[in-house]
Amino acid sequence: MAVHNHHTIEQPETPERHAAAKRSTLVSVLVNMVLGTVQIMIGIFSGSQGLIADGIHSLSDLMADFVVLVANQKSKKAADDDHQYGHLRYENAASLVLGMLLLAVGVGMLWSAVLKIQSPEHIPEVHVIALWVALGALVAKEGLFRYMLAIAQRIRSSMLIANAWHARSDAASSLVVALGICGNLMGYPLLDPIAALVVGLMVGRMGWKFAWDALHDLMDRAVSPEEANAIRTTLQETSGVLGLHDLRTRKVGDLIIVDVHLELDANLTVMEGHRIATDASDRVMRQHPVLNVMTHVDPVLNGVLIND
Repeated sequence: MAVHNHHTIEQPETPERHAAAKRSTLVSVLVNMVLGTVQIMIGIFSGSQGLIADGIHSLSDLMADFVVLVANQKSKKAADDDHQYGHLRYENAASLVLGMLLLAVGVGMLWSAVLKIQSPEHIPEVHVIALWVALGALVAKEGLFRYMLAIAQRIRSSMLIANAWHARSDAASSLVVALGICGNLMGYPLLDPIAALVVGLMVGRMGWKFAWDALHDLMDRAVSPEEANAIRTTLQETSGVLGLHDLRTRKVGDLIIVDVHLELDANLTVMEGHRIATDASDRVMRQHPVLNVMTHVDPVLNGVLIND
């Protein structure tokens, strides 16, 4: 007996999930718009390259937030004839764009900082107001990170988790900038462009990581061994399943598609085998973030697997 059972449920994408994602992103837009504008204006006024770099970083987040909003809107579209598993990979694509954006911004910061360091005689003394703005930005960005990460983890969105850590990179960069400004005020002018250099390295490194991870997800990367073992256990604990093999997984957005061969008693009827396979699929989709389970039933006769 060899029965294929293709079982899927409606995408577990709820209006509440998308509303939470949209609300989180809009808060990020507002915070970054205000911070970026203030940082650049005060950075120019005070002569702090580090603060200007941090402000550009904040404004680059607006582009990132726009990408997230578009992806959030697109990914909730229902499956259609052209996209029969839905549009969830918009989230993976958005994470890739976010990573590339961060990488580009980081390289730009590095280039600008290196030019300043090569001409230290042109580095101006920074006004003390730059320090207060940098410290205020640090507090605001850390608060934004904690708010966004809490929502992202609650709705289990890798795209929003990436965006939350993007906000954390802003907080870390603001800390570095504040230290650089302190150094400038204490008579070490090189510390301000060095702070801008460090910010560029941090941003570029994070951008590379996000882009690399998203690229692998778009290439059907399997879930972690821990997640795969949890799915395997759920299948094996289904009544009537004697064993399983060839369990394969791939990510689609924040969900998983599963392919598996189930081993069932060869004396079962086709109807009984179908029911067991359906039960196994239902249990997996109830207990794990799984979009679809494709099962192939292989018979076991007198303890021997028959899979010809």
